[in-house]
Amino acid sequence: MGEQIVHRNNDFNKIMAIIEESRTRAIKAVNAELIRMYWEVGEYLSGLCANAAFGDKVIDEVASFIAGSGTNVKGFNRRGLYRMK
Repeated sequence: MGEQIVHRNNDFNKIMAIIEESRTRAIKAVNAELIRMYWEVGEYLSGLCANAAFGDKVIDEVASFIAGSGTNVKGFNRRGLYRMK
């Protein structure tokens, strides 16, 4: 009976390993997508600022627009947008 318990624990440990590996892959995928989003937003902002007379004002306007959009997104304030740019 002792061998059966050890065998089951090994099986259960494999399940835990599968769960942890999946979580790790999911986190990596989310992080990669966030980086891609920040890069695209920054690139877009750079283009807007290059075509504007006063680049600082564009970033402020975008930050205000996002804040007033009613969505609960964080990190897209003036400081965050400048970092993306």
